[in-house]
Amino acid sequence: MKLKLTKNELKKQREALQRFERYLPTLQLKKQQLQFEILRIDRKIEEVNHQIKMVEQEIYSWVDVFSEEVDWDNLLKLKKINIEMGNIAGIDIPLFTDVEFGEKDYDFFFTPLWVDEGIKVCKKIISLEAQRLIYEKQRDILKEELRITTQRVNLFEKVKIPQTKENIRKIRIYLGDLQTAGVVRGKFAKAYIERKIYQ
Repeated sequence: MKLKLTKNELKKQREALQRFERYLPTLQLKKQQLQFEILRIDRKIEEVNHQIKMVEQEIYSWVDVFSEEVDWDNLLKLKKINIEMGNIAGIDIPLFTDVEFGEKDYDFFFTPLWVDEGIKVCKKIISLEAQRLIYEKQRDILKEELRITTQRVNLFEKVKIPQTKENIRKIRIYLGDLQTAGVVRGKFAKAYIERKIYQ
């Protein structure tokens, strides 16, 4: 669209520049907040990974008993991963609450002694894995929002604000040239009139 070199357009461009300069810090703040939250979630994922490793190390001493024949499908089932929605920097994200398991009663006389501990460990690992999945989902959502926000920041910083400043500069030069031309014409007209009067 061709730039109009008028006082009204100058006013519009100045108002647009004010809007852009007012909105840019908000976008930059959002970008920083998203970066901080992504780092925080990365640390939580590392923490959960560490907890999973710790549980795995705990069970290595007795994991060999898992080789005994036990029907795990009938003992423990994952029913549901419970989440609620939260908000970070204006973005809806899932928050892990807990995991629901379905357990069946089993005969203590015919089931190996380690099964109770095995069920506890399985629940713990499944819960930690579910937590990690939710954190990874949060990170994915926030990374996408960060990508969009970064694009907007760049658009304002590198395109909109410089372009608007350049438009203002061009209009000012043009209007200044018009004013100068008007003054020059006025002087010529005055001189012409004076010459005609005094001839």
